[in-house]
Amino acid sequence: MAGRVTTVVIGAGHAGLAASHFLSERSIDHVVLERGDVANSWRHERWDSLRLLTPNWQSRLPGLPYDGPDPDGYLSMGEVVGLLDRFASMSRAPVQAGTTVTSVRRSGDGYRVVTNQGSLDARTVVVASGACNLPAVPAFAAAVPKEIEQLTPFDYRDPSTLADGGVLVVGASATGVQLAAEIRRSGRPVTLSVGEHVRLPRTYRGRDVLWWMDASGVWDQRHDEIDDLSRARRLPSPQLVGTPERVTLDLNALSAMGVELVGRWAAVRDGRALFSGGLRNVFALADLKMDRLLATFDQWAGTGTEAGPSERFEPTRVPSSPRLQLDLRGGEIRTVLWATGYRPDYSWLDVPVVDEKGRLRHAGGVVGSPGLYALGLPVLRRRRSTFIHGIEDDAREVIAHLAHHLATSP
Repeated sequence: MAGRVTTVVIGAGHAGLAASHFLSERSIDHVVLERGDVANSWRHERWDSLRLLTPNWQSRLPGLPYDGPDPDGYLSMGEVVGLLDRFASMSRAPVQAGTTVTSVRRSGDGYRVVTNQGSLDARTVVVASGACNLPAVPAFAAAVPKEIEQLTPFDYRDPSTLADGGVLVVGASATGVQLAAEIRRSGRPVTLSVGEHVRLPRTYRGRDVLWWMDASGVWDQRHDEIDDLSRARRLPSPQLVGTPERVTLDLNALSAMGVELVGRWAAVRDGRALFSGGLRNVFALADLKMDRLLATFDQWAGTGTEAGPSERFEPTRVPSSPRLQLDLRGGEIRTVLWATGYRPDYSWLDVPVVDEKGRLRHAGGVVGSPGLYALGLPVLRRRRSTFIHGIEDDAREVIAHLAHHLATSP
């Protein structure tokens, strides 16, 4: 591979394919480089039972609305892969699979993109490689005793692959609560280490809670309207799970299943896990934020929306005496599962646009280097950017900026 193209798109997930759709719409020649296959991370880096948090009717892409038989269900991983394969085929995206980008750097009036298949020169580059390339594991994981197996969600597939015995799940976002519940249902003892989290009911006043996020306009809030944008982009995913029964999976539900709740894992000392205190305050803050959001929905519904009566939910129950430490050498815990989030990998990006914490510096997807753009990152242009259905508006606007750059640059 060698030559010159107007635009290189890096990544053939939903963001990269949406970029390709709008580039084609504007007749901008481009290529989509993908290290594996279309939807590679959905194919190979998810656990078996995972389903989207968003209902199927929100699983829409540019020119491809959901048209299946179960609009209120939740897509499985295989169905997500099928959706993206269909979108790539429909849009005739020029995907070059099996092409790993190893370097992007400034060159002439654009960028030199180096891959394992050769190099390309491009006037513009769209980084759509995602925000979940690497698991975010704290440094003190190195101090966990060697006899304990440590996994991340990239490694985990189902409970049958775990060693017999107790499991310590670390992190209480969507991933953490889902895995804690699944592993507990398999019969294993589970301890869940809880830090900051976002509590939501699965349904509110008879509708999916994400319907309310959509219809009330909460998800429409733009990046330049958010007071603390950096914090908004770091928020953990809400405690939700997609099931046919539309069950709520919060900490109360986990406690009822027999999952033990402890505080945030702060350190390892002499083979013991040390947990922070203050669970009551952590729970109270999550409950308060949930109630404020539900009040926002109620205020909006006062304009005439047909929905059930207003609801409030039981506060998160605080364990009577949560443990502050746990002996990791005592045999109680055989596996630690780090559900502590993810981070992007920009090790190949040889342009000074990544901050000291490894995050890409951008304003609504316009990166601080002429002709360089990003898509598929949390709250990129709107609060809905995090989800599949949020990519259409983001991609349309980012590619419009890219086209203007091409038209006005020498």
